[in-house]
Amino acid sequence: MPIAGELRALFRKWRTPTYMAYDSWAIATSLGIALILRMNGAVPEHMVDGALHSLPIFILVGLVTFHWSGLYNRIWRLASLPDLIRLVEAAILAITATMIVLMLSQGQRWMPTSVPFIQCLVLISLLSAGRLWRRVLRNMTRGLNRINLPGMRDNARRSDIAVSQQRALIVGHPEYVETILRHLEMLPTPPYLPVGILDLDSGEAHLRLRGVPMLGGVEAIDHVVSHLTARNQRPTCIILATGPEDVVGPQKLKLVTAAQTLNLSVLRAPPATEINKPLDLQLINLADLLDRPQTQLDAQIVHRAIKGQRVLITGAGGSIGRELARQVAVFEPSELLLLDCGEFNLYSVEMEIRENYPAISCHALLCSVRQRQHVMAVFAEWKPHFVFHAAALKHVPLVETNVCAGVQTNVLGTCNVADAAKRHGVRAMVQVSTDKAVNPVGVMGATKRLGELYCQALDLEGAGNPGAPRFMTVRFGNVLGSSGSLIPLFQRQLESRSPLTVTHPEITRFFMTVHEAVQLILHSTARAMEYGLKRGRIIVLDMGEPVKIIDIARRMIRLAGLAPERDVPIKIVGLRPGEKLYEELFDERERQLPSDLTGVFEAEPVPVPPARLQAGFEQLERAVLAHDQVEVRHLLFEMLDAVTREAPLPPRPLDKENCLTAIKKSQIAKPTWPQDGAVRQMQ
Repeated sequence: MPIAGELRALFRKWRTPTYMAYDSWAIATSLGIALILRMNGAVPEHMVDGALHSLPIFILVGLVTFHWSGLYNRIWRLASLPDLIRLVEAAILAITATMIVLMLSQGQRWMPTSVPFIQCLVLISLLSAGRLWRRVLRNMTRGLNRINLPGMRDNARRSDIAVSQQRALIVGHPEYVETILRHLEMLPTPPYLPVGILDLDSGEAHLRLRGVPMLGGVEAIDHVVSHLTARNQRPTCIILATGPEDVVGPQKLKLVTAAQTLNLSVLRAPPATEINKPLDLQLINLADLLDRPQTQLDAQIVHRAIKGQRVLITGAGGSIGRELARQVAVFEPSELLLLDCGEFNLYSVEMEIRENYPAISCHALLCSVRQRQHVMAVFAEWKPHFVFHAAALKHVPLVETNVCAGVQTNVLGTCNVADAAKRHGVRAMVQVSTDKAVNPVGVMGATKRLGELYCQALDLEGAGNPGAPRFMTVRFGNVLGSSGSLIPLFQRQLESRSPLTVTHPEITRFFMTVHEAVQLILHSTARAMEYGLKRGRIIVLDMGEPVKIIDIARRMIRLAGLAPERDVPIKIVGLRPGEKLYEELFDERERQLPSDLTGVFEAEPVPVPPARLQAGFEQLERAVLAHDQVEVRHLLFEMLDAVTREAPLPPRPLDKENCLTAIKKSQIAKPTWPQDGAVRQMQ
């Protein structure tokens, strides 16, 4: 109710002053009652005068003692036995401290010896009554019911959370959080250990509830997890404490998205009104949008490859780069080098790693991969063993209209990093690529394709030399929740209750989570180094079937607790320039090969000599320096066109599937720039 909500907000604002005013009254009243009881109602005048002169000391010392004892940072409507014990201790300490002050000032001569003892008992009663009356009333109307917490059912077990005790963040309104905490306290061996509370009411971060600290609101989850990690209390899951008004809308979606990024599972407890039922926790996961199980790979092989090695991550401030930094730090590298051209993003990821992994030697390198001499200097100084190249421009429409910038970063920047890795003896470089590089029709996909070809060429150059650096490419689809991607866009639209925009009702994409993507990158590196991946191959994750974007939109709306089309409409806005109706994981001129690693495929493209690519890159660089966007676009697709013409196309029978593929290709969005060689290639 609005009025009740306003009253609660007003009380929260004036809570401490209100309690202090009440406590002042309680101290004065308890002193008067103690004197009346001691003197059987006939209090002499000199005692009344002495009490009035000493009353400011009683109140001042009492308030200071109560504040020091923490009586003003507790939620008393949900008070427990430890809270009551603290209140008794504070009252005794306040009376004792007051007596000491009065004795030192010779101001206690008017007071009979038994008055402090009587006052202490009366003060405890008044303080308790003023704080616990709401709790008593609630307990009178609702008995405490014991419930069992047997653990999670099958759907939660699939989240790889152990049934043994785990650290958990509890999220919800304090009334419902208190119910969960009470149920956990009743169990002899609770499966969850609460390490903190995220308050949906006010987000205050200085209160405690049943001894568990309240660490802020949902928006502070990143900071809270980092803080707990630094104290060796990192949670493994979040328990969503719900009531009649469940957490819905963008707030719930934000929580699940943030938890997915932090690799935390979100478990929903039953409503607090159903306390007579077992506390059956149900898994809520952003990966449910994929409608497939996530790929889980063995971490031991990665640990053997990374431990004690010097690792450099380019684009460390981005979504993939930041998750790479987090996961690499777990495997104990000797040094972790974070390279990015964005000052704030670089600062943020460096602080996160330093706080969460203080034993790791971490260095922030402010550098753009476009700056060839600077990149070479970084490699010469630090001499990394492994390089994970995640720096890229990835937003299709932006790269489409900023061709020179796209080529500078995705083509020339990749060339700079790869050349530096080759010159300075890097053991392995892994380039992060995308399914948009397969049969590209836009600038972003074309630039990533050239980066793939260059890394493949350098990798093949080292064939026959066991000590030659490895240059590998990892290709995957869209990453759920990454910056500038589909999920954050839908989140913003849900927050404003705007229609969710989908470009085409039949448009499909391959999706994976950030955690999955980084696992793939790390396992590809480790496998190549330990088992000898054949040179020149591209690692591709088996991401199942492509998912319709409109289905993702509907699932997100339902995940937010809303109904598609009824609560939130979906609007079809049309394909954008450079955008495909569907994406592919393998080029038609690549051989798709099985892999020894579960859930992973390998692609073997037709190689291009490095000298051929370098000559084309020089032409591209001259056109970029002249800022001739039309010429850059023309050269970009002319290079790909030449490679395509030279690569033999494997014979394929004209079957139904190939006919459908041809029909789909005819539905690719046509670019709007002037007709040139690039447009001819796309069409």
